[in-house]
Amino acid sequence: MSIQELSRRTGLSNGMVSQLERGLTTPSVRSLRLMSQALLVPISHFFDPEPVQAPNPHIVRRGERHFLRLTSSGVLKELLSPKDAGSVEMYELTISPDGSSGSDFLTHEGWKAGYILAGRIRLWLDQSPHSLEPGDSFLFPGTMPYMFDNPGRETGRMLWFSMKA
Repeated sequence: MSIQELSRRTGLSNGMVSQLERGLTTPSVRSLRLMSQALLVPISHFFDPEPVQAPNPHIVRRGERHFLRLTSSGVLKELLSPKDAGSVEMYELTISPDGSSGSDFLTHEGWKAGYILAGRIRLWLDQSPHSLEPGDSFLFPGTMPYMFDNPGRETGRMLWFSMKA
């Protein structure tokens, strides 16, 4: 697929797609979601290459996790579910102080759910902020505009589930 075609399908500029292709910039979560939808692949497709074949395709060992470090946004995404898990993706997100999912609200088909493990995380649902702390959980339709950030001084961690419709 050409840069121009991927740009057209995602709404990202030709220059941004070119920079991503050449590794000159780090994609935002929003950019990854747009590209995964345009290429008809799960977002986990963009994580580290497949490790040596695991003995059981239903188990992911700690040292075999795929991860994506979004340095510009201060988020580390670790894929906890098997890469070909189907309609559910499970992640552990580590969010640096002042880190966020980006400056734009996101939407997609399906559902989002999460559980706060550490720190304080602010979840924005349909323009309304919700301060969450360890032990809090959430579930919402992916069609509801959302974003998250870490306004605190300590690193935040949460389990994040993405379920396709």
